[in-house]
Amino acid sequence: MSKHAVHARTGESRANLYDEITDKIIAELEAGRVPWVQPWGTAAAKARLSMPKNASTGRSYSGINVLLLWGSTIEHGFSGQSWLTFRQALSLGGHVRKGERGTTVVYADRFVPSDEKRRAAETGEEAQAIPFLKCFTVFNCDQCDELPDEIATAAPPPPPDLIEPRVEALIKATGIDFRIGGDRAFYVPAEDYVQVPPPQAYFEPINWHRTALHELGHATGHRSRLNRDQSGSFGTKKYAFEELVAELTAAFGCASLGIVPTVRHSDYIGSWLEVLREDNRAIVRAASQASKAADYLLGFIPDTAPAAAVEALVGDDEAA
Repeated sequence: MSKHAVHARTGESRANLYDEITDKIIAELEAGRVPWVQPWGTAAAKARLSMPKNASTGRSYSGINVLLLWGSTIEHGFSGQSWLTFRQALSLGGHVRKGERGTTVVYADRFVPSDEKRRAAETGEEAQAIPFLKCFTVFNCDQCDELPDEIATAAPPPPPDLIEPRVEALIKATGIDFRIGGDRAFYVPAEDYVQVPPPQAYFEPINWHRTALHELGHATGHRSRLNRDQSGSFGTKKYAFEELVAELTAAFGCASLGIVPTVRHSDYIGSWLEVLREDNRAIVRAASQASKAADYLLGFIPDTAPAAAVEALVGDDEAA
């Protein structure tokens, strides 16, 4: 793909793209690395913790693109999470350095062919849209030269003293029945309440907030909110998929709030691998649903607007 290429994929090539994305995530999990946690560890410790954004438009990437860009961050040790297309870098007065390789992100959409519009007009039936994927190549600002200072310099992370109050404010603002007590964390779909042990039960207090975001992630799936399928019993693929959504929701929420993401249930890695190997779209759907869940929760913080999806795979049935 050229530096500024945009491709549309349909049919077999679209299926291959899902395979490529899924194989990447599976390889990480098989190696004992969790892609939504690893970018903030070892090799990419210098990378500023945040959700990836387009440096030109200011809009956030979402869904599977977050995992793709975080994966590129750890692979290359980028210092920030600001990204540009080749042409956007030029439009800002800078340029991508010669020899730099970009990272592919994807965008799902639908279009109605002219023949289909005519058929629908003649028959009075609804026109059927055809799904397609566009692929974009983006570059981290670390790969560019001569960008304006305000673009090239990553914004500082939020002060540590703002993290915990914002999570506590979020919990109250959601209106979700949130109970503190006991010795384990869980969400009860039938009764729609979250329970988390008291903060002093955690070795590091910040882990209480990570756990709270994970369980709140489950609660977003209630039929009165985002209405996800939470009918799976423990040990089933449906259950493992919902755990994956909650894990990613917590990771996206943590990154947005300046909290280092962590793995709440590493013992589910085996069941996640099983789900991913069986369905090459599972990780894309899980990431898409997690973005919606994180946006839903973060929308309750007064000074935080939900992340706008940009060049992202969105929707549970995209390109279905």
